[in-house]
Amino acid sequence: MVRASAAVAAEQPPDWREFGPLDLSPILAAALEVFWEHGFHGATVREIARRVGMTVPALYYHHENKEGLLVALLELGTGEATWRTRAAAEEGAGDPAKQLTNVVEAIVRQMTQRTRLATLDLELRYLSARSRRRYAARRKTVENVLAEVVDAGARTGVFTVADTEETSRALLGMCQSVARWYRPDGDCSPEEMAARYVEIALMTVGARRGPVRATRRR
Repeated sequence: MVRASAAVAAEQPPDWREFGPLDLSPILAAALEVFWEHGFHGATVREIARRVGMTVPALYYHHENKEGLLVALLELGTGEATWRTRAAAEEGAGDPAKQLTNVVEAIVRQMTQRTRLATLDLELRYLSARSRRRYAARRKTVENVLAEVVDAGARTGVFTVADTEETSRALLGMCQSVARWYRPDGDCSPEEMAARYVEIALMTVGARRGPVRATRRR
């Protein structure tokens, strides 16, 4: 009985606000590092293999090619963003304003605490058409969660939105863009950044909750 309970507990995802170390294989950890430093185009499989301490043929045994490494990392990032966004929305079920607050916070936290994964979105142009379609479908899930929240708020009169689809797309783009410039060693913590963007999102849909005080790291 104890073993069964432990197994169930292990399957439960952690709190959507909590971010631990990424569970990456040595190959994917090296690939993420090299992509971050040189971009997908500038990265070489030889350099990735060197950092892992294996030969290129040995690396190809695990991943078909460089695109395969990128796809694996993209799927990891979208998978994590999806469950966090869904969990955030579910936590605020029945209250569109709370749901929007949670969802925006979840997305911005993902962008600021998984920056290296999030910026891989800029490398989509190097994916094959098939891989790009697959990734777009996975990423669409996050957009759908946000759209459902905005739509629910508009239907119940909590939000004043003329076009829920365009508003949702604009909010998502705003949040995702954070990864392009955010730096973990900057003045603004992930929590503060999330609070700022929640405020902007609520004002955008006409559900302002009050000013957010700016705080700086010490």
